[in-house]
Amino acid sequence: GRIAILGFDLCLSLQAYNIHVNGVLHCRVRYSQLLGLHEQLRKEYGANVVPAFPPKKIFTLTPAEVEQRREQLEKYMQAVRQDPTLGVSETFNSFLRKAQQETQQIPTEEVVLEVLLSNGQKVKVTILTSDQTEDVLEAVASKLDLPDDLIGYFSLFLVRETKDGAFSFVRKLQEFELPYVSVTSLHNSEFRIILRKSYWDSSYDDDVMEHRVGLNLLYAQTVSDIEHGWIVVNKEQHRQLKSLQEKVSKKEFIRLAQTLKYYGYLKFDPCVTDFPEKGCHVVVSAGNNELNFQVRLPNEQIKEGSFKVTRMRCWRVTSSVPMSNGPSGSSPGKSEVKLELAFEYLMSKDRLQWVTITSPQAIMLSICLQSMVDELMVKKSGSSIRKMFRRRANGALRRSDSQQAVKSPPLLVSGTAAAVGKMKSKLTSVSLRGISHSSSANDVGSNDFHGNYAFEGIGDEDL
Repeated sequence: GRIAILGFDLCLSLQAYNIHVNGVLHCRVRYSQLLGLHEQLRKEYGANVVPAFPPKKIFTLTPAEVEQRREQLEKYMQAVRQDPTLGVSETFNSFLRKAQQETQQIPTEEVVLEVLLSNGQKVKVTILTSDQTEDVLEAVASKLDLPDDLIGYFSLFLVRETKDGAFSFVRKLQEFELPYVSVTSLHNSEFRIILRKSYWDSSYDDDVMEHRVGLNLLYAQTVSDIEHGWIVVNKEQHRQLKSLQEKVSKKEFIRLAQTLKYYGYLKFDPCVTDFPEKGCHVVVSAGNNELNFQVRLPNEQIKEGSFKVTRMRCWRVTSSVPMSNGPSGSSPGKSEVKLELAFEYLMSKDRLQWVTITSPQAIMLSICLQSMVDELMVKKSGSSIRKMFRRRANGALRRSDSQQAVKSPPLLVSGTAAAVGKMKSKLTSVSLRGISHSSSANDVGSNDFHGNYAFEGIGDEDL
């Protein structure tokens, strides 16, 4: 059976649950280990905070009971992941990290990890196999001489290199994983780790450009985005950019780029949407607090439009996973895991409509939406993203509360005992903390949604 926690899916094999992230095995855990985690969380946070755990059974479980337990464990893991305290707790995340390392059977030792910059430059850092994402990010920053107060402006992303040398983004590396283990366990050299800016609002570029290394990183990313066609440039702008590049006027180059279409957007691989009608091919870009659609209509006409994040009432990621007895998720990107992102959008004053994107990058899309909302909320509170990171006593980095709402990809838990060969659809999204939603037309439980703190009704002036 599979357990689904935002990005994870857990399936039962030989009495152990396989937790998958995006269809790739993350770790294998036994019921007793999950029970141990539960008891530790209860001890630290109290019984009234921690959700109920599926009870122990004395007798051997029937296949129906096995599937029931898998579903209960899945709900439990989802609930812990979504809890604003438990989901970001060191107890929960270190449990998943340790389990990942044990499952992949990678001993703790010093290794050299290669991290790419946007221009293809390789940064080699000496880390431990057991180092978490924040430790690796800090090691890269230290190697590059990026000052501490700029580390929070950058993130590490898992990408897949495409044939034309561009990158397809899989996900932002999360706090529950070990980057070295995540990338090596894929056994595929196309998967790389890349450093890229993690914010959306280009006014933060000013902070980054104050420092030589920040400026160089931003410049390399901007040049790369233009070369890969992510930023739209006309002939005249291209000529101006080329001349600034020849003069090595990096700041002026970035200033000009900031005025161009799709500057600061993350472009996704072509995929499929049901808007304005089912089966339309679309290229989605995320940036400027919106999802931009370039849709190819059935008559081959290209239509462009944007969905603002402030008009999305909620969103969810769903994944359809076939239940089979074979080794599940051994290779990523197989057609067997179908991921969809659906969001409920305020089309007009009184009309909400669901829009669906079917894409292997649905998790990354969800992470983008979530981080846009978080950035908007940080701004609203009068805080700045410079304060988003604060130092921990032992030297590693910790996100401060202002960005604690950022959620990881969905976690799925699966069980082979059930529905062999059938497609099993799992809702794997997370709601933002403290939000309860009235159920919309779909009779889906409220916990399946990312509610949106930044959702705004439309005033008459917007229509």
